[in-house]
Amino acid sequence: MDDRLEGVATFVHVVEAGSFALAAERLRLTRSAVGKAVARLEARLGVRLLQRTTRSQSLTEDGQAYYDYCVRALAELDAAEAMLEGSRQQPRGRLRVSVPIAFGHLCVAPVLMNLARRHPSLSIDISFTDRMVDLVEEGFDIALRIGELRDSTSLAARRLGAQYMSIGASPAYIASHGMPMELDELDGHAVIAYARAGVAAPWDLREASGQTRRIDIRPQLSMDDVQAIAAAAIAGFGLARLPSWLLARYVESGELVMVKGRCSLPAQDIHAIWPKTRYMPPKTRCVIDALAAEIPAMVAD
Repeated sequence: MDDRLEGVATFVHVVEAGSFALAAERLRLTRSAVGKAVARLEARLGVRLLQRTTRSQSLTEDGQAYYDYCVRALAELDAAEAMLEGSRQQPRGRLRVSVPIAFGHLCVAPVLMNLARRHPSLSIDISFTDRMVDLVEEGFDIALRIGELRDSTSLAARRLGAQYMSIGASPAYIASHGMPMELDELDGHAVIAYARAGVAAPWDLREASGQTRRIDIRPQLSMDDVQAIAAAAIAGFGLARLPSWLLARYVESGELVMVKGRCSLPAQDIHAIWPKTRYMPPKTRCVIDALAAEIPAMVAD
């Protein structure tokens, strides 16, 4: 059997991963199998493609030229397969999606589970993390991002809506401490803050005049997870600034009451992003279309 393409794809993975070990992990092969595939390729071509030491690897001049041709050839094969897949009009295959933790659990996962139920040939791998993943390096097909997008010529994006922030508290806390009607009345209230690396973010809130006012907060509790903040608010620890779509769920259940709606600026855009390709596979288009159809209503509160 002609295994030239297998060797080519393995070689490209090794170059892009930066090491045989990482390439083996992504390909779900042993490091030995990856090394042998590249060695066979070099033997067939009669040239050394990679300079290897115990600590590093680098492309030779021949290796760089061959890698450039291989990338273009594999891209053409991907385009051909996408064209054939598109002609079947049925999403199939494995799709890796990265989503923020709370938003992913409560908004994205239900959409993708319904999609998987409708398309048995579609396999969806969801990774929940608030870390900004590198789609290309880590092998993700789609990622959901909340907030400003970094400029990138290699990624495409589709806006799914906007996330607003509101302030809520438990009914028991409000009964005990009163409902703050004006921003000035927030001073002196207990708050639960969102913090990263021990640093609590200030609250930039909109006044009745439309101006933005920064409220310096002195929280007793700081957390880096919005669901944990919501749980603390329900337990009566004070005021919590939460995504409006999340707070609305607890207001509906009666566990929290709305103190200030959509008061925090600026709103954060929600995007689906994916690596730019000449042809978008039906599995990718299907997921993006489903998210675009359902997410806007979920974050409309």
